[in-house]
Amino acid sequence: MNIDIDKLTERELIDLNHRVVERLRFLAQMRAHGAMLRFSIGQRVSFNPDNGKTVTGMLMKYNKKTVTVITDDGHRWNVSPSYLREAEPKDVTPKRGNVVQLK
Repeated sequence: MNIDIDKLTERELIDLNHRVVERLRFLAQMRAHGAMLRFSIGQRVSFNPDNGKTVTGMLMKYNKKTVTVITDDGHRWNVSPSYLREAEPKDVTPKRGNVVQLK
C-alpha cells in the first residue's frame, strides 16, 4: 500500500504521524509482552547492567514495558525483559546445626 504524502494536508499528515507513532508503540509493547511470558513471577533471573557486573534476583512484578526484579541484596530494578535470562536457583539448604532428625 503506497501513500502519496505529497498530496496530504498538514492536518492529514499530523493524523498519519499520530497513527504511525501509536502503531510503533503497540508493536514495542507486544514484543515486550512476548518476552515477559518467557518468565514467571517468583522465578530467579539475572541480567547485566551497564557496569558489567551480573545482577541476580527474583522477578516480582510485570509492568507495562518492564519487569520488577528484587535482587538478592534487596535492591529493586525495573528491567526490560529482553535483557533477562534464567538464573540458577539460590541455594537455600539449611545449615546442619538447624536440622533436627526425629527417630
